[in-house]
Amino acid sequence: MDWGLKNRIARIITPADNRALMLAVDHGYFLGPTEKLEDLKKTIAPLAKHCDSLMITRGALRTSVNPDYPVPIVLRVSGGTSIIGEDLSQEDITVSIKDALRLNVSAVAMSIFVGSKYEYQTIVNLGKLVNEAEEYGIPVLAVTAVGKEIGTKDARYLSLACRTAAEQGAHIVKTYYCENFEKVVNSCPVPIIIAGGKKIPEKDALKLTYDALKAGAVGVDMGRNIWQSENPVAMIKAVHSIVHGSNNADQAFALYKQLSGKPNQKSKNNKQNNKQNNKQNNKQNNKQKKNSNKKSKKRN
Repeated sequence: MDWGLKNRIARIITPADNRALMLAVDHGYFLGPTEKLEDLKKTIAPLAKHCDSLMITRGALRTSVNPDYPVPIVLRVSGGTSIIGEDLSQEDITVSIKDALRLNVSAVAMSIFVGSKYEYQTIVNLGKLVNEAEEYGIPVLAVTAVGKEIGTKDARYLSLACRTAAEQGAHIVKTYYCENFEKVVNSCPVPIIIAGGKKIPEKDALKLTYDALKAGAVGVDMGRNIWQSENPVAMIKAVHSIVHGSNNADQAFALYKQLSGKPNQKSKNNKQNNKQNNKQNNKQNNKQKKNSNKKSKKRN
């Protein structure tokens, strides 16, 4: 592996701990202005400093990311379909390597749709992209996309898809977490990053992160579960505490609540108990005061 290729991969997967926190904001290429991603600049700005890299399209990069801020870029270079189209798997390469070089990206990314109608087209395109990217020392991240069928693929399918991507020369593979995920990791000779997928409760997303890393993934490429969160900055910090820290899912969720200004259940219960105790004490004090006043009146 050439120096330039190694250097670019090191921008995405931190060499110190072999971990990666990628922020995905490329959804607009097929979803359009999805919820909380309508204003790209507003969404990206507070989150960029908390991730290792940003997965984004060239249009969004040029219009919505500050070029003075040194966040490594993983550039989405495939597309051609939208969520209202007939088949999401009919993707092609839409960005040239020359344009990727002009944008000084750390990696290029594209989707393959194993088992779909357009399997052949997307896998061949991956091979072609690797051929071109290798000439310039640019890593390729292959996304094992499942179209509209997220959640329906098991370890057997994802192992096949990830291995296929690696065999075509992908340097990193992005896939979905599943049961028996160790099987997927063990059968793929290149690093695996997991997709965050559709929005789920914060606690579940943090558990997904922890379980995937425990099973052998090097990191996450999370989007909706961060910027669609009620508190996006708190959420990305909580994810970071798992990816680059030593927190488990429960500890990360406690951190999320703390950063969000939400009391945990224990402190909430303590407050309620204190409130009840104060009420009882006030009642007793008032009762004693009344009795004392009655006694002094009798004396008088």
